[in-house]
Amino acid sequence: MKESAPTHLSLGLLLRLIHQHYAQDVDAALEEAGFRDIRPPHANVFTFARPEGIQVSELTRLAHVRKQTMTQAVEELERLGYVERRPDPNDRRARLVFLTERGKGVRPVAMAAGRLVDQRWSDIAGLDEIEALKRALQNLLEKLRGGDKSGDVPSDDAGV
Repeated sequence: MKESAPTHLSLGLLLRLIHQHYAQDVDAALEEAGFRDIRPPHANVFTFARPEGIQVSELTRLAHVRKQTMTQAVEELERLGYVERRPDPNDRRARLVFLTERGKGVRPVAMAAGRLVDQRWSDIAGLDEIEALKRALQNLLEKLRGGDKSGDVPSDDAGV
């Protein structure tokens, strides 16, 4: 007897599976644009990097990952030429992470891919359904953050 898939998946699993589809489309666009060496852990750096630079400890806090994980991602991206680290003028012990010109080229590709995914999903599910889902997730995020609408959430144009 063939078992059928469960009809009621947990929210966490649904979000993970949907995110996998989204990430695959963005990764394919990045690869097609010549950014074949970017891996999923690198997305946190591109998402939260700032034009004025950012410390690894701040990237770690914003991305909610371990410092070791973020340090490794930054080191890999530095070796690949996507970021550079420079001394922090406000803290002689610290260094700031900056996107290089190559690193700045990742964002427009990822943003365009994300817009295409949004459009394709709206075509599949309907614009109203996708907009309702976005509103529901935004409301949940705000409530989880204690009503703070700005929080540490980057804008849609911030990253991968």
